[in-house]
Amino acid sequence: MMVEVSPAPAPLTALPTRRPDQGPATGTYGRVAAWLSKRVEVALAKMDLTLPQYRVLGILAEGSAASSGLADRLAVRPPSITAVIDGLVARGLVERKQEDVDRRRVALKLTEEGARTVAEADRAVDDYLASIATCLPSKDEAMALRSLELWGQALSAFHQVRKEPS
Repeated sequence: MMVEVSPAPAPLTALPTRRPDQGPATGTYGRVAAWLSKRVEVALAKMDLTLPQYRVLGILAEGSAASSGLADRLAVRPPSITAVIDGLVARGLVERKQEDVDRRRVALKLTEEGARTVAEADRAVDDYLASIATCLPSKDEAMALRSLELWGQALSAFHQVRKEPS
């Protein structure tokens, strides 16, 4: 019996390589951000959450909000956010409550289960990204994780300056 062996596939090189003095290759940041986003989705899938659901839960963890405000922060149209919220309400993670001052407005708030879920999801995503970073030398591992914190600060400042959605 003859067994045919195929050559090993070439290693994945998702990004063009350049010397440090040349700066990043065009598209590098976007591709890395997209790749990282996919890794976050993988971590969330284990918790039966989508990225849009996680983003909504994260915003609501900061305090209650109206659907229109969430849609603005998430840079989506109100009907899109309504579908996400409907799913979170059905799972008992978010509750809708009419505001006392203006009965036409409906505030969205995390339930206790929603607060637990977003805390667990935060830990799961953080742990998963940290495990990926362990593939780097320890000095670079710490820098990669710190850079995510810095991106969080930059995005927050960008949102404040431009008054654009988070």
